[in-house]
Amino acid sequence: MIKALLLLLGYYLVLSLITFLIYAKDKLAARKDTWRTPEKTLHILSLLGGWPGALLAHRYLRHKSQKKAFRIVFWLTVFLHCLFLTLFLGMDGLNTLKTITQ
Repeated sequence: MIKALLLLLGYYLVLSLITFLIYAKDKLAARKDTWRTPEKTLHILSLLGGWPGALLAHRYLRHKSQKKAFRIVFWLTVFLHCLFLTLFLGMDGLNTLKTITQ
């Protein structure tokens, strides 16, 4: 069970780091007026579990933190991800992860 939890934690850490870095790259692109990462991509990363990294980017990079429409969709992706995670864990998801890691 510990392996499964570590795998899940590792997933969140890696995806959050990737998401934060993509936000940082997009912030830099916004300043330089070059190609930007589509908002759809940022939302998909949040939905997949990178939302903690996105939240840190909103706070510390001040990126995408003022656009109300973006924030609404962002919080919807967080809610949907947490709902999915709850359902997954409720359907014995940790035992599935445990089986995969053995």
